[in-house]
Amino acid sequence: MSNMTIGIIGCGNIAPAYLRGAQKSDVVRVKACADVLAEAARARASEFGCEAMSVEQLLGDREIELVVNLTIPRAHFEIAMQILGAGKHVYNEKPLSVTVEDGKRLLDAAAPRGLRVGCAPDTFLGAGMQTCRRVFDDGVIGTAIGGNMCMAWLGPESWHPNPAFFYDVGGGPLLDMGPYYVTALVNLLGPVQRVSAFTSRPRKERVATSEARYGEKIPVRVDTHNTGLVEFAGGASITATFSWDVAHTQMPRLVIFGSEGTLEMPDPNGFVGPVNIRRHGGEDWSEQPLLHAENARMFGVVDMAAAIRQGRPHRASGELALHVLEVLEAFGRSSAAEKPVLIQNGCLRPAPLPIGLTAWAID
Repeated sequence: MSNMTIGIIGCGNIAPAYLRGAQKSDVVRVKACADVLAEAARARASEFGCEAMSVEQLLGDREIELVVNLTIPRAHFEIAMQILGAGKHVYNEKPLSVTVEDGKRLLDAAAPRGLRVGCAPDTFLGAGMQTCRRVFDDGVIGTAIGGNMCMAWLGPESWHPNPAFFYDVGGGPLLDMGPYYVTALVNLLGPVQRVSAFTSRPRKERVATSEARYGEKIPVRVDTHNTGLVEFAGGASITATFSWDVAHTQMPRLVIFGSEGTLEMPDPNGFVGPVNIRRHGGEDWSEQPLLHAENARMFGVVDMAAAIRQGRPHRASGELALHVLEVLEAFGRSSAAEKPVLIQNGCLRPAPLPIGLTAWAID
């Protein structure tokens, strides 16, 4: 299978993780990176051995077939539409867009052009979550009945070099961290059918304590404490907390209660981590051996490029990302309407990875 030449737009904090991942795969080759700040593109290009281009040059390069869009959330839709307009496949950093309406427009624009849309997160393709998928599909814990997902801490202003966008439209714990959690559960349980939620904004302003922005006041334009109940079409009801207003918690990040036992899942923001089960009647928890090799960010892009070459569906798809985006958007809609919200845009569970693959192998 020939490799695919790709480009990257957006050379900020997350870009090195993608560029390092690309260096580990023979399926993709990063030809160029671009950023509105030319010096940022030059720095990344020098660090990782690719070309620095303007956005216009990158989109006009005929050799580049797929573009990874690592811009800030508010720009995801606009840049992705430009990428499609240039006749190239696009893989967005999460979220797909900041509204479901724009996410649908993006997929509708790609289809008639014969182009594909992919989207982070791809952490559900890591060894940890793929082992959970195998445990669940093999019926080890029986039928899923309920569970809990919890992402709760004090927010990114203490460490991120430019934290303001986290508290602007398209940010907040729901759209920043929620995709990891909901995507992991959709991969396991299938699509969501409705959401009941309450959201709030306890603080109207944050103060950055990271070295680069120390003392900077950040207006909060999104809800930062979100709780709810996510009901899956298969019958499981999962309680949810997504908050940047919690000092400490010992709650597990992801846990599924099954008819035959309980599954504790690893951090969905990572590619590995412990997978623990305890069946009914068991005396203690049992850590499961990971059934897959360790991968990292860019693996979803690698799978997408391979899928295009092979003519099969890619796993971190636009349809999956749109469904997850609608689930997360439903938190605010449900809170405002004071009633449950039905999810309209469905998706299929992504195909699991085969067992026994070496690192960065696909199928």
